[in-house]
This record gives sequence, structure tokens and C-alpha cells, in this order.
Amino acid sequence: MLKQRTIKQPVHAIGIGVHSGEKVRMTLRPAEANTGIAFLRSDLSPAHNKIPALADYVADTTLSTSIADRSAQVATVEHLMSALWGLGIDNLLIELSAEEVPIMDGSAAPFIKMINSAGIVEQLAPKQFLRITREVKVTQGDAFALLKPYAGFKAGYTFVADHQVYDQYPKHASIDFSSTSYVDDVSGARSFGLIDELPQAQAINKCLGSSLDNAVGIDDSGVLNEGGLRYQDEFVKHKLLDVIGDLYLLGRPILGEFVGYMSGHALNNKLARAVLRCDDAWDTVGYSVGEPGRAKPILHPEALSAV
Repeated sequence: MLKQRTIKQPVHAIGIGVHSGEKVRMTLRPAEANTGIAFLRSDLSPAHNKIPALADYVADTTLSTSIADRSAQVATVEHLMSALWGLGIDNLLIELSAEEVPIMDGSAAPFIKMINSAGIVEQLAPKQFLRITREVKVTQGDAFALLKPYAGFKAGYTFVADHQVYDQYPKHASIDFSSTSYVDDVSGARSFGLIDELPQAQAINKCLGSSLDNAVGIDDSGVLNEGGLRYQDEFVKHKLLDVIGDLYLLGRPILGEFVGYMSGHALNNKLARAVLRCDDAWDTVGYSVGEPGRAKPILHPEALSAV
């Protein structure tokens, strides 16, 4: 039986929030089995500073995913949550000195590096998966997001954007994580955006800390970052990275297939909440590495053993 995982020892990082522009210190700490992932605001009163990383606590999905409990809020959790899924971390306490997770380079790769530097340990409790048993679909205009049964985890996304630069790159990706490495092929995909849209975002107090150090900037001439893109399909892969982080707020890794068309944080959370409301759409299962009849692992090996 696969076991739950946490980190061996605390690890620290300092960065800025991409939306707030504020400096923040983040500490990842080991957590006991069956306690899940939670965020703790060290700058707030101890009585109101801990927030479970769960879909029901999502409070805002404007350009990122924020969770909140009473007066405590933590913004931009999706990239870190995506990294935790990628390395199979079930239990963790994330301590922050301000309200936003540091953006780092705009991808999940720096969080992967942090976790690996701390080390990963297995715990005595069995890992639990949320297995999708029937299709659940949510829509918003032309956009949709769905989960359906699948023997593993597979994610597909179609990115729709009418711009001459976006049109030069792939807008669809479908990845089966039994055979594709999240760490190598997805985790480095960065946030991105059009330079012309930055003033509009900043007018609503978003992207105040955005720069070419933490996002891919695009204008009519092309990609502005030195070195260009990390992957030919980096734009759509970052959308998948976000999806994985948003869906890990279900509290357990999914056994199923995700399909998204133009979906964003709001629709991803709507899908997660819809699944939880439908008792006949999922169940909870464990998984044995040596389970008879299964020809290949349900996830890439990096999510099943220490990296």
C-alpha cells in the first residue's frame, strides 16, 4: 500500500507576492499523518491564522486562487499546491509572514527544489486517492471543465487566446502522468501575460509584483524574456499546472481524467465543489504498488517514491 508523505525537516524561502508586491518569508514544515495541507499566517493572531488547503475554503479566484477562513487569507496557492501534488506530499504546514505565497519564478519548479532539499519521508498511514466514478462537468459561457473516470490521472487543456504571438505556439496539451514526468515536463511552466494588459490588472491591485523575473511577458513582437520559452507549449502547460494545483484542493490526489476548455481558477474551483457535492461521482481508495492486473503505475514514479 502506498503511504502518505511529508518532508523530513523545515525549509525556508523569501520572495515577493506577485499580486501584493510584498516581501514574504515562507517556511514549509513537516506535518503528522492524516492532517493534510494547511497554511498558517505567522503575522496574525494565533486564534485566527490557520487555513486548510481545501476547495471549500477558496474565497477569491481573480487571476489566482486564494483561500480564507474568517479574517485570515492566503493568496496565490495554486503553484505550490501543484508542486505538492507532483511530489506526492500529503501532509504539510506552510507558514507565511504575509498573505501571499511567494511567486518565485512564476512556476512550480522552485517549490519542487525546496521540497527535495528538505527531503521526503513516508508515514505509516496509507495514502488515499479520490477516484472519479462518473463524469462531472461545469460550464461558464463557452468554457468548461470536467472530470471523468480514468485508471490513473490524465489532464488535457485547450487554451484559447486571439493574439498573434499565442497563435505561434501549441494551444492544446493532453498528458497522462503514468508515463510523463510532472517535474521535468510541467513544473517549469511559468505564468504569462500580455504587457498591454498589465495596467488593467494593476488598476485592481493585481500583478503589483509582476516582472520578467516571475512571468513570461508578451507584446506584439513576441516573448520578451531572455532565453524565450522553457517549453514550446509552455503557455498551455502552465494552465495544466494551475489546474493540478486547484484540483489538489480536493484534499487527495485524483484518479480520473480532467478536460478543460478555456477554464480558469474560478471554473476549476467550481468543478472541485461540484464533485464534492455529488456523492455518487467519487469514492476514496488506496492503492497497492503490486496490485494484480495493473500494468503500469497510476502516476509517474516520481510521485510514488522519493526523488
